[in-house]
Amino acid sequence: MSTSAPPRPPSKPQGAHPATRMVVDQRKPSRSALVRGLARHAVLVCVLVVVLYPLLWMVGASFRPGNEAFGTLGLWPRDFTLDNYRDGWSYGTLDFSRYFLNSLVISALAIVGNVVSCALAAYAFARLEFPFKRVLFAMVLATLLLPYQVTIVPQYVLFNELAWINTILPLTVPKFLATDAFFIFLMVQFIRTLPRELDDAARLDGCGHFGIFWRVIVPLSLPAIGTTAMFTFIRTWDDFLGPLLYLNNPDRWTVTLGLNGFLDATGTSAFGPLFAMATLAVAPIVGFFLVSQRLLIEGVATSGLK
Repeated sequence: MSTSAPPRPPSKPQGAHPATRMVVDQRKPSRSALVRGLARHAVLVCVLVVVLYPLLWMVGASFRPGNEAFGTLGLWPRDFTLDNYRDGWSYGTLDFSRYFLNSLVISALAIVGNVVSCALAAYAFARLEFPFKRVLFAMVLATLLLPYQVTIVPQYVLFNELAWINTILPLTVPKFLATDAFFIFLMVQFIRTLPRELDDAARLDGCGHFGIFWRVIVPLSLPAIGTTAMFTFIRTWDDFLGPLLYLNNPDRWTVTLGLNGFLDATGTSAFGPLFAMATLAVAPIVGFFLVSQRLLIEGVATSGLK
């Protein structure tokens, strides 16, 4: 009597281990994820084109003859010329060499004042203990809600009593008094992320508050300092209302006031030279951003994070 062998269990399909197949499947993006990524990048490119088109058109118009400035919506000029830059640099009574120098001096002083004063104030709020600390910090932040137009008249009266009108003092001295609450808040949030153990170690080495600030806080706060410097430069370089109020002498004008000088009493303008000087006015901001963009990204990304 013959006995049949028991049936074999079904063999598993040959191939990679399930965990390995799962890892491989996770590394390969699905078709829907690829489509979403392409759509997202397409939207970003469209937004970038919309944002940059006016700036690129202005640059292209600065190389067109004055009578063809608004002749086309294209970016590349048909008749390339550099006359607008030569004519705009010394247009009538305007002297942009002096205006660029004035703007550079005011911006440099504003950067130094904001960085030094706001960093010291931020260190005090972040590291020191003193009476009414939280109340004072809340009052500093409350000034962010105060419109600039509210303080124009009191400030003008004060600076007029100090005989500072028609000087750069109203545009630079307040920067050394930590008047920009946004930068104080930015640096306070950044300094709070730094370990206090570093302060204790520096104190054991004999450092006081100033030594801790200069040797520990400042080197580690370069991203926040770079962000403060960049935003201060952009604000000061682009400021029009402040110089318009306090600088009456054309020799003390800034670039923004010089650009306004292309408009005459009839409201017409020399558009070719105007676009040329506007392009040169934008160039320092773009260059400053390209140089400090790494510090800017680090400062914005890490401020306020614990």
